[in-house]
Amino acid sequence: MIKSLAVCTVLACLMMASTAQSQEAPPPSEKAKQIEDLVNRAAALVDQRGRAAFDEFRKRDSQWWFGNTYLFAYDDHLNVLLNPAFPKREGTNPSGEKDANGMMFHDEFLKKVQASGAGWVDYMFPKPGQTQLSHKWSYVKGFRAADGMTGLIGAGFFVE
Repeated sequence: MIKSLAVCTVLACLMMASTAQSQEAPPPSEKAKQIEDLVNRAAALVDQRGRAAFDEFRKRDSQWWFGNTYLFAYDDHLNVLLNPAFPKREGTNPSGEKDANGMMFHDEFLKKVQASGAGWVDYMFPKPGQTQLSHKWSYVKGFRAADGMTGLIGAGFFVE
């Protein structure tokens, strides 16, 4: 009886872990809506203005970068075009980099955009100014700028 109960408990835990990992989006919240709106507005601006829009996105304490929320952008080959919170990443290519759980989240951003045009990805990442990893959800969306530049833009929030 105790052995059966232990097996059932283990199976239940595995099922819950599997469900959490396969979640396609964060639980509905005001923060998730805010991030989607931010990324959709940013993608529209990049579509219109191309790289010139990035100057706006780099302004701290603006509608584009506030608190731990900032925009990031990659081209179609995962070259970092924009990351104001971690500017040393700009010009690099993080393809194949993994988070602490083995997730190649940069690659997942691109896969999500290629498959659906937009969507959510969750992974482990440090908050700006920190080295400790935190659970983060990011919404990414593809763009096609008038100047011919294509890629993806995204923003995320940390699960508290």
